[in-house]
Amino acid sequence: MLYLQRRKLETVEDLRAWLLGAVRLEFSTIPPYLTALYSIKPQMNADIAEILRHVVLQEMLHMCLACNILNAVGGQPTINAPTFHPSYPGPLPMGIGTQPGKPFIVPLRRFSLELVQNIFMTIEEPEQPLAFPSMRAVLAGTTTDYHTIGQFYRALQNVIVELGNDVFTGDPALQVTGWFPSGELFAVTDVDSAVRAINIIIEQGEGTSTTPVDLEGGLAHYYLFSEIVKGKRLVNVPSVGFAYCGADIAFDPEGVYPMVDNPPLVQLPSNSPLVQLSAQFDQSYTALLNALQATVTGDPSQLDVAVGVMFTLRLLAQQLMMTPIPGMGGLTAGPRWGFASGYASG
Repeated sequence: MLYLQRRKLETVEDLRAWLLGAVRLEFSTIPPYLTALYSIKPQMNADIAEILRHVVLQEMLHMCLACNILNAVGGQPTINAPTFHPSYPGPLPMGIGTQPGKPFIVPLRRFSLELVQNIFMTIEEPEQPLAFPSMRAVLAGTTTDYHTIGQFYRALQNVIVELGNDVFTGDPALQVTGWFPSGELFAVTDVDSAVRAINIIIEQGEGTSTTPVDLEGGLAHYYLFSEIVKGKRLVNVPSVGFAYCGADIAFDPEGVYPMVDNPPLVQLPSNSPLVQLSAQFDQSYTALLNALQATVTGDPSQLDVAVGVMFTLRLLAQQLMMTPIPGMGGLTAGPRWGFASGYASG
């Protein structure tokens, strides 16, 4: 479980600062999730790749919703600023840790079941995850209890309700819509729409206190990742409830590129094609940040550009992952997700 130190959250200025932190938090999950996705070879581990792809797109949605709330209360997203950009391996934003005072370090690694269980599920974990039986437990007649969810977004939600509609002073033209279904990505203009947006973020990430299913009927991220680890779909079994006894989710380790852990820490041979390719990836990554910045500051059509850049990043990442690093025993290069300041706009 992750811990976030409680801080003052009373005024609209506090709210803006925490909402910017929420934007950074949502974005910070995207590079490690994409690295794992890009490390899966084409036509291999298809079910796992589809789950990762789905989660990444919803993290983009959550970031846009957080930006909509921030813009609505007169704040300003700063996605393509050096202070916004996360570094890997490194801690999550806002001093989030696995225990008070101990940062939670997020690496960049190729896909593995261990990565999903120890890193991705920890990021998405509710305050007390719902426990569901396996096939063996179902056959044995075992039952489980239900529990609750986390607190961070609920705290933001509570202060929005307390401050009321008077804090919604932002320019409506900055609201991001489009690309995603209108019921998921929508303009935030008042308390009710902000509360609705936060509910979507919470339930798509963690589920609710009584069900792993989000508002749209899909599994929350934590339980999607749990499906991967358990190798079984989570399904609703008559007279039993949800259980991990659906279709198999197979994992073939041979279907993953042998990318070195934490590419930003690995020295590449100077003046080599790998250095140039890695720099090209960083430039495209910065183009993604630029497109996202334009999206949340008045040009929502740039969201289409941002999603397109993600496909370019995949091609570049897989070129890196197919290229061995000299002297590394067959391990290949990988994306650094570096901020190319000379390519930042605005």
